[in-house]
Amino acid sequence: MPIQILMPALSPTMTEGTLAKWLKKEGDAVDSGDVIAEIETDKATMELEVIDEGVLGRILVAEGTTGVRVNQTIALLLEEGEDASALDAAAAAPPPAPQQTPAPGSAPPAAPQQTPPPAAPRPTPSAPPGTPAPRAAAQGRRVFASPLARRLAGEAGLDLAAVPGTGPHGRIVKSDIEAAVAGGVAAPAAAPVAAPAVTAEQATTAIPNTTMRKVIAARLSQSKRDIPHFYLTIDCRMDALLDVRRELNANAPEGEGSYKLSLNDFIIRATALALRQVPAANATWTDDAILRYDRIDVSIAVATPGGLITPVIRDADNKGLLVLSREMNDLAARAREGKLLPEEYQGGGFTISNLGMYGIKEFAAIINPPQSCILAVGAGTQRPVVKDGALAVATVMSCTLAVDHRSVDGAVGAEFLAAFKRLVEAPLTMLL
Repeated sequence: MPIQILMPALSPTMTEGTLAKWLKKEGDAVDSGDVIAEIETDKATMELEVIDEGVLGRILVAEGTTGVRVNQTIALLLEEGEDASALDAAAAAPPPAPQQTPAPGSAPPAAPQQTPPPAAPRPTPSAPPGTPAPRAAAQGRRVFASPLARRLAGEAGLDLAAVPGTGPHGRIVKSDIEAAVAGGVAAPAAAPVAAPAVTAEQATTAIPNTTMRKVIAARLSQSKRDIPHFYLTIDCRMDALLDVRRELNANAPEGEGSYKLSLNDFIIRATALALRQVPAANATWTDDAILRYDRIDVSIAVATPGGLITPVIRDADNKGLLVLSREMNDLAARAREGKLLPEEYQGGGFTISNLGMYGIKEFAAIINPPQSCILAVGAGTQRPVVKDGALAVATVMSCTLAVDHRSVDGAVGAEFLAAFKRLVEAPLTMLL
């Protein structure tokens, strides 16, 4: 019987994804380990490898399809000796139950009672050239079209349901849109339900929510709704740290082995060492117990075009400034390109969010569940201070710790910030 290729769960939070692109077509031979498709998850675009070998007999989910459920059958693989006659029965069979692997450091999830999702319907074969496609919208059926074809149709004001598809299984492709524009296919009829009036001042542009953006919205809504946040703010004088950073960078070698330490590198180092001193801040709440992490894995918030992602620096307290700097630069670059591996952004016991480079003086962040703390770092600015009983000017950085009161008490949060402040204001202690 043909092998069902299922939509994989590529991250702990993934319940559905987007089949971004097929790299193999029907009839292609595939070997174990071949990459056959690209899947857009809630965090990145990942490659889908097959573990079996055979012939790609049928594609059940067209590329560009969003909202594909985890464990849904997306394609069928014919084994040696099988022919296309076996595909219909396999397409109707329920997919096997997935084997879930818990993320490192997390408790294994309870096995829910799930009903396997129905197999995707077989795409309708393409009509002969010159035969008008049925108006799928009027019959309540989905119109299959490539993302480029949809964009071109929107720009031309075409009704996709009236465009004949000549791609695989009747899918509308770029050439179909170009032919329709040349042939004068009618624009779509007005929607039966009147849209609310929009004035010139209220005009908007709709930006469809990506899977990543939906997951960010769900997780942060859950965090703000379910976690009892409280906030602690401390001011740190930065002048000594700035002097040490300037001296280290001035003595950096040229060419191979060169480096340029950032303020963020010092903040990561200070955070990791402060967590070593106050391990109670490195924790997670569960209904049965407070889980304190044995390792200090620090997540760093990185802004990407698709939304916020938090790559993790493992064992951050055991890494020096130069190692932290190079690892952070690599993780941030690949995060913006969508090339992080799942294990590089999953887990972590504590998060840092630094908006100082944008000139933000002070802010409060939302906790990244299931963690208990997130440190919001503002910009270092020149401020009046009292030094040795006299008024002076110093570079001061405000940092706000958001804390889950279920697992971390106010005194513990204050102890952590005090340890962090001591390290920042005496930066040479970070070099020991």
